[in-house]
Parts: sequence; C-alpha cells; structure tokens
Amino acid sequence: MRILIIEDEAPLLERVAAQLRAQGYAVDTATNGRDGLYCGQEYPLDAAVVDLGLPDLSGIDVIRRWRSGGQRFPVLILTARGRWQDKVEGLEAGADDYLVKPFHMEELQARLRALIRRTGGWTQAVLCCGPVALDTGAQQLTLEGQVVELTAYEYKLLEYLMLRAGTVVSKTELTEHLYEEDADRDSNVLEVLVGRLRRKLDPGRDLNPIETLRGRGYRFRLERSNA
Repeated sequence: MRILIIEDEAPLLERVAAQLRAQGYAVDTATNGRDGLYCGQEYPLDAAVVDLGLPDLSGIDVIRRWRSGGQRFPVLILTARGRWQDKVEGLEAGADDYLVKPFHMEELQARLRALIRRTGGWTQAVLCCGPVALDTGAQQLTLEGQVVELTAYEYKLLEYLMLRAGTVVSKTELTEHLYEEDADRDSNVLEVLVGRLRRKLDPGRDLNPIETLRGRGYRFRLERSNA
C-alpha cells in the first residue's frame, strides 16, 4: 500500500514515515502543501495523512483541491488542532478521518488500515476468500486454518490483490502501489512473487487463487466469504 504523508515537523514526519515503512507501506513524503498537493495529484496513492497547518498551502486547501480534481483516495487528517470546529471543517473539505496530536502510532496504523479496507469494500480486519484468510492487523495468512509464512513483499502483494478480489489488477498498478517513487521496479520480480504465492496458496488443492489474464494483469479469483 502506498501512503503519502504531508507534515512540516521534520522529526514527526521522519518518525511516522519510518514506522509505516516498517509495517510494509510504501511511503511518499512532503513538507509543504504545494508539494503535497502535487504528490496527491500525480501519484497512485492508497491513502494520505495530512497536517492542517502547512506552509504554502493549508491542509484544508490541499484536501479540497484533491477532491475537486477527482482524487478519491482516503485522507486522514493529523493535526494539533483539537476543536470540534476544525474537525468539522476538515471532514467537510473531504477528509475521511481525524486524529489529534499527540497520538499513538498503533492508532494511526489501525485507522489507516480501516480506511484502506473500506475503500475496497471490506469492513473487517480479516479478509476471507474461501479457505484463504488474511489478517491485516496481525499481517498473517492462514489457509484452511493453518498459518502460512509470507515474506514482506509476498504479504504486500497478496493484501493488495485480496482487497480487490474479483478485479483485474495490472502489473503497472501493482508496482506503483507496492513501491515508492524512487524504487527500482522490475516486473520480473512481480512474476516471481506471484509464482511463490501460488505455490503457498495452492499446494495440491487446485484452487488457482491468483489468475493471470494475458496482457491485462492478475486477479484474485476466490469469492469473498466476508466483507
């Protein structure tokens, strides 16, 4: 999942970015409103964390311009302004959630996970498709109740596909959402990851959970058991 953080307090920005990266997110950052606005317009984001009191352009204006321009990724406001009037203004501008500083990273991460799940039509932390269950909180995969070990990138790839179960996802979309802007992207790596996931998800069960559509991409084909 690819997250944008717009925050002008450098120590806080670095701390939040580092902890989100440690959780497997691809993170883009900006320290002012104009740069953040551009990133949201140009990058394929899964969510954004936006401070309100930004240089050059306020967080409220950034969110309003995104929404008027058609950007629909979820936005979490992170700010020291705790008045209810500020919360209302942020939500009316198009934000989806609001977290007041100081905050706990665990709460920020939980709120981001919930926003991303809802974008894909999921309301529960555990994504279930047939015998496959992915716990997005614990970042754990089980197959017919048995834990299956995944590497960090195998997990990220499976989570993205399962959140969009039934939808065709191109290789370009996958690389854009799994890697940061300056990362070295190799489509062959995706093919290797998909191959490893298939072997782990379908050891002799003939499930064929990840379908390849030639020239179009991949689709997680097992039907949702919950949402």
